Amino acid sequence: MNVHHSAAQNVKSTPPNMPDPKGEDDDVNGDGGYVSDDSSFYGDTDLQTHLCNLVDSAPISTILPPVYLQFTTMALANAAATTSSKPTTLYNRYEGEISARQLDEPVSAFLERLPPLTTQLSSIGPWIFIANPYSTARPTSENWAKTNATGADILADFERRRAGVEASMQGRPAQTVTKKLNPLRETARTAILAAARENGCGWGKWMLFPTAADVNRVWGVVARATAAGELGGAAKVATENGQGANEARLICVYTEDFSDKQDVKRVLLKLEELGLAKRKSEWGQEIGVSYKPDVFTYLDITGSNNRWGLKPSLYQSKEALAWAV
Repeated sequence: MNVHHSAAQNVKSTPPNMPDPKGEDDDVNGDGGYVSDDSSFYGDTDLQTHLCNLVDSAPISTILPPVYLQFTTMALANAAATTSSKPTTLYNRYEGEISARQLDEPVSAFLERLPPLTTQLSSIGPWIFIANPYSTARPTSENWAKTNATGADILADFERRRAGVEASMQGRPAQTVTKKLNPLRETARTAILAAARENGCGWGKWMLFPTAADVNRVWGVVARATAAGELGGAAKVATENGQGANEARLICVYTEDFSDKQDVKRVLLKLEELGLAKRKSEWGQEIGVSYKPDVFTYLDITGSNNRWGLKPSLYQSKEALAWAV
């Protein structure tokens, strides 16, 4: 857009700081102190033409008062920042996979091809995927083999330490033993997260649990927002594996770095805006959503009763919404 031309057009007939010749106050002729359309207040025709030509050719900085010029500059800078925030080259980490949306595939066609309610695990596997085509993360920077090996060593070390504590505290109340073990658990948890980040494996996800009856709708909302670059780096939804209409379906909405609280919160706020950040518990209570790092999933740290007693989630939506980031 040519800003200079547009601004000149807007003020062409009215030089700065002069009343509008077609304003309400100019309807009165005569001696009342008002100026009519026929008045020579602005000069004769030749002078008016000359002044308008000057306006057309003048730089915008000489046409607009400084405060308007400042607003114009800020608006242009914001527009440029918004435009440049997304890479021009699209990328799909799932390109060529039948269980995922392809770059040349409209989202509506993808949703029609793989509706999660009826797409069978036996036909494409346990998950349907969609990538954020504007993501800059690449699988080549992720070393999951090293992350998983390091994580397994950390958990094995915790088991040895736990065995020593339990042996030394035989006969003591279970609550006392647990209190002794909790710092060891937190140490192991922290070490696993650090190993994941060091190896470029910082992926984590907000987990949604819509009912089977609602999974197509919720997945459609998530898929469209992911494809538009409004959520995180990717998303996936569980396929039909015979769990029945009463079982919830898991949808994972990914971010690329679980330690980036600003981005984790941004995605959560978008989910909240889309009406997806709360769910009903099995008792009918409205509860928030949980965030889990992928490394915990790979190491089978799932459920509150996992054999190490480690907390499987990293964040809860209630605490994340309170972050000052």
